[in-house]
Amino acid sequence: MKTGTRSEPLYRSDALRSIEMLASGQPLMQRAGLAAADLATSLCRLQGAAVLILAGPGNNGGDAFVAARHLRERRFAVSLVFAGEVGRLPPDAAAACKRFLDDGGTLLDSIPAGQRWAMIIDGLFGIGLQRPIAGRYGELVLAANTLAARDRCPLLALDCPSGLDADTGKLWGTTIRASHTISFIAGKPGLLTGDGPDHCGAISVASLDLDTERLVKATARTVAVDLLRDHLRPRARNSHKGSNGAAGILGGAASMVGAAFLAGRAALRLGSGRVYLGLIDRQAPVIDPLQPELMLRQPEALLAAPLTALACGPGMDGSDEAREWLRRACALPLPLLLDADALNLLAATPELRQALLARAAPTLLSPHPTEAARLLDCDTATVQADRPRAAGEVAARYRALTVLKGCGSIVAAPDGEWFVNGSGNPGLATAGTGDVLSGFIVALLAQGWPALEAMLAAVHLHGVAADERVAAGCGPVGLAAGEIIDSARSVFNRWIIRGR
Repeated sequence: MKTGTRSEPLYRSDALRSIEMLASGQPLMQRAGLAAADLATSLCRLQGAAVLILAGPGNNGGDAFVAARHLRERRFAVSLVFAGEVGRLPPDAAAACKRFLDDGGTLLDSIPAGQRWAMIIDGLFGIGLQRPIAGRYGELVLAANTLAARDRCPLLALDCPSGLDADTGKLWGTTIRASHTISFIAGKPGLLTGDGPDHCGAISVASLDLDTERLVKATARTVAVDLLRDHLRPRARNSHKGSNGAAGILGGAASMVGAAFLAGRAALRLGSGRVYLGLIDRQAPVIDPLQPELMLRQPEALLAAPLTALACGPGMDGSDEAREWLRRACALPLPLLLDADALNLLAATPELRQALLARAAPTLLSPHPTEAARLLDCDTATVQADRPRAAGEVAARYRALTVLKGCGSIVAAPDGEWFVNGSGNPGLATAGTGDVLSGFIVALLAQGWPALEAMLAAVHLHGVAADERVAAGCGPVGLAAGEIIDSARSVFNRWIIRGR
């Protein structure tokens, strides 16, 4: 589910429960266990290999019982440790346990000592966990992680790694660190954002033969290129620079001009016909020697230029002068992106918020978690504890399309629709990458892309470009923000060619 070309629906736990109820007459646990056994078999092809399975006290344990039965039938040496009480299992899980026992399986109380494992399967807790894992369960999680590392074997999580919140990506204390996760019915947002990617490994989805979107409409999706196809059009041969928009970037205060330069270079390389920089630093250079195509202006000249979209924030400071330029920018009848210090000024200035709410043209915000916390009058930990909720609250409060940046960036619309982006890597955790993203977004806005598609395309492209640099051996450690720009240009042109 990382950088596929097809957008997939994502469901929170409450929606998944509704789907399960609507499909209650179907053998979902049998299908889930079989899908898990099939994946485990593909990951571990050793004849008679030793497989450790941890089964918990709920339906996730039932999935583990079914998987264990199929693996035994395939001649794997299965050791199943059951952390629960048979008499307290839910009905479907109890039936799966009975069938496992009737077929000759055995329930163990502890992990056999002295055994080397070719595969470990986590079936302790699924999507319903709402408390920290402790006691015996915590010991089993720690043991599974330790043994998988010792034996260098796959650790497969069923539906969701035990200890991970499938809705938010938050950790409930000790958590399974899986090499693979098989998500049943549909994808879950918590697998893709926050701490999810560090604990899920490679994610696959087993639909269990359900048409989820027919049963319950999804309000969240992954970001993928198919969402952008209608706008990935080749340029007309009879075009000129005026055909491709004029992007403006307001920022570049003293000692931070480089941020505006990065954003401007990104906007130019992503196709904006003209790019104007309005630099707040009165001592700023009059030309970018590495990108002389950029047109550098004083802020007042920028705001008077024939712009088709404007980004405010890259290298902007929190001065009264910057606040006044931002107030004037909000009054312009064109698509407006706020990033960095523009967001901090917005959070600290009620008048700016009122000006933003009065706008008729599209408004877009691109906060990182701490900036989002300022916008919501809370702390960063609260934002990170439920990233989808935080992104949605910013979007609703400011009536603006919002991308909450970070691991698994969340794009949220004011109407409640939201998306999770799976592209990108830790190489993006460096200065300037947010400025490059701002340049990508404003370039697409300037070229006439709708606001939502412009933000989705820029966010996804930003991550894919970084992934390509890492694949080429240029990171993630030491990847510089400016290196992403040319890679993004190449990727974007490939998207256009393939979208014909």
